[in-house]
Amino acid sequence: MEYPALILKRGEDARLRAGHLWVFSNEVDVAKSPLSAFTPGEICVICDSQQHPIGIGYINPNSLICARLIVRGIEHAVDRSLLVHRLRVALGLRERLYSEPYYRLFYGESDGLPGLVLDRYGDVIVGQTTTAGTERLKDDIAAAVLKVIKPAAMVWKNDSGARTMESLPDYSEIAFGEITHPVIAREGGLDFQIDPIDGQKTGWFYDQRANRDQLAPFVAGKRVLDMFSYLGGWGLRAAAMGASEVVCVDASASAVEAITRNAAANGLSDRVTARKADAFEELKRLREQRERFDVIILDPPAFVKRKKDFAEGRLAYRRINEMAMQLLAKDGILVTCSCSYHMSRTTLLEAVQQGARHLDRQVQVLMQLQQAPDHPVHPAIVETDYLKGFICRVLPA
Repeated sequence: MEYPALILKRGEDARLRAGHLWVFSNEVDVAKSPLSAFTPGEICVICDSQQHPIGIGYINPNSLICARLIVRGIEHAVDRSLLVHRLRVALGLRERLYSEPYYRLFYGESDGLPGLVLDRYGDVIVGQTTTAGTERLKDDIAAAVLKVIKPAAMVWKNDSGARTMESLPDYSEIAFGEITHPVIAREGGLDFQIDPIDGQKTGWFYDQRANRDQLAPFVAGKRVLDMFSYLGGWGLRAAAMGASEVVCVDASASAVEAITRNAAANGLSDRVTARKADAFEELKRLREQRERFDVIILDPPAFVKRKKDFAEGRLAYRRINEMAMQLLAKDGILVTCSCSYHMSRTTLLEAVQQGARHLDRQVQVLMQLQQAPDHPVHPAIVETDYLKGFICRVLPA
């Protein structure tokens, strides 16, 4: 096991020793270990300034995060047996959490392999590699999945924005096997047909499952508006929990078609309507029509994808929440979420409160929301704690 050494500057090992897994390019002693000497995805030994090994990771000399730690110490090689072990440990957690094989199977840094995401849809696995290191290991990863899970098929859905930062191309392909039937995400007793090749992300958003589980006491017998609905996860589950009427809105025509299809497949067509519209324009139109809803769900894509987008994104969160509150019936419920890491929980709540005060409304926070436990948070890496939200009661002042 001979790997080249990546040597850090003096003192730059402290964060790694405290549990973090990332090395930034400005932390490397390029006089002793020039980044230009490495190839993207290459396995290396990460060393402190005294050249004492910290552990083994992989490197991308072209990225701001130039290396990621995989193994502490140098006793274990980064090979297929290590991947099998990490996958079995990850599977053990999911099998404790869920009675059926529908979940995020592997969540990057939190499960011990930075840059790898695996979602499980019964006998189909959809994976995503977001770093040069995992891209280089993808055949070994697929072999480990086949050994541990034995699925009928595995798909690589490699089209995330994170790949751009690693100078990786976008593509989707079948890693092994064949898909002979519609791929289903099962949640809350409902089946949602997903598209593992052309859908968003890996096809489904398991991170909101535990939050959707909380809807029941708020939606029974109520009129519900589900904005940014995608495949209808929030809206269809609200309908199944007894909502009298659900309106799902998404800007994608294919998503609206999928919502209609999923509603029919689950026997919910009589209560669910899907509309293609821009969220902000639809909220404005509904206000002009004097429509009212008992429950409004806001689960938008990230408005703050980069730190420099923060001011504009914060304004967008305030605006969308204020517009939604204008449509709420008296004593209404607002479910509001953000998947923007750069938008803190405190700042999201401030956006809600500012919108409420502008409308002379009072907000009571009933529940705080976070990502489901199949997306575990790494305590040393705050970026793994990205999803936040609130279930709020909105009252006249």
